[in-house]
Amino acid sequence: MLPLALCVLPAGCATGDDTGNTTTATAWTVAVTITSTNGPHVFQAEPAKTAAEQERGLMYRTDLADNGGMLFYPYPPEGPPREANFWMKNTPSALDIIFIRADGTIAHIAENAVPFDETPLSSGEPVGAVLEIKGGRTAALGIAEGDKVSWAK
Repeated sequence: MLPLALCVLPAGCATGDDTGNTTTATAWTVAVTITSTNGPHVFQAEPAKTAAEQERGLMYRTDLADNGGMLFYPYPPEGPPREANFWMKNTPSALDIIFIRADGTIAHIAENAVPFDETPLSSGEPVGAVLEIKGGRTAALGIAEGDKVSWAK
């Protein structure tokens, strides 16, 4: 399985090279709602639907909004849900990686993933989507495994 670079993007798309140079362009976002025991939490996430978008993720980004994110959907881009392995290569900001089952419930949360770490972070079971948000947000908002995630598909 090809590990994917992890990043978060609130409302733009960044491309970068190996020197860390980036350019930002406006991109569309989708509202992603996580319903936890203390109510709904809405994030504006850029969808990464193709294999190339998912592999690129949001490398080199440092401007992560509290309500921003990237939604990897469908995951994987072809075929049925499967176990996901993500890493933080070329990602300078800590992230919370939310692995979402095909039924829309949170299977696992990798909290505060370490910037630049290439250790795979696994969903632990087949998932149909992955949401990346700013590191520490799941704990701050009380988001937990089993919570429901929804967005317009």
